[in-house]
Amino acid sequence: MPVNPDLVGQEFEPTAAYLVGREKVREFARATFAEDPQHHDPEAARALGYADVVAPPTFAMVIQDLTIHQLLNSPGSGIELQNLIHAEQKFRYSRPIVAGDELTATLSVTGLRAMGPATMINSETMIVDANGDHVVTAISVLLAGEASA
Repeated sequence: MPVNPDLVGQEFEPTAAYLVGREKVREFARATFAEDPQHHDPEAARALGYADVVAPPTFAMVIQDLTIHQLLNSPGSGIELQNLIHAEQKFRYSRPIVAGDELTATLSVTGLRAMGPATMINSETMIVDANGDHVVTAISVLLAGEASA
């Protein structure tokens, strides 16, 4: 079954709030070789005007991943994980993610495009803080091969 064209325009339910932890930020920074002091040292981050350590820009993927799971688990989507490649990723930030943030994410499928036997799935995940203020929009392109019969 090919990717269901009815996914276009679909907006999924907001995720449960994700509390960004200092150690998670540090772990992610180490894993991605983000060595700037603001990612590891609260005092260095405070000297830059932040309340706590600042997450590297790609940390937004941790939050976005919750929404991607909603898409993949959507009944009748026609998407199978074993036939999926993460093809592209972009971020539009209003402000950095900081330890202590409580973030909620909402994914919208913005488009589908046939690519031979595969389909490109465009999506945007809007991530907001506990006040509902925009933090970052994560834009992804997934390449889904046809699901097996």
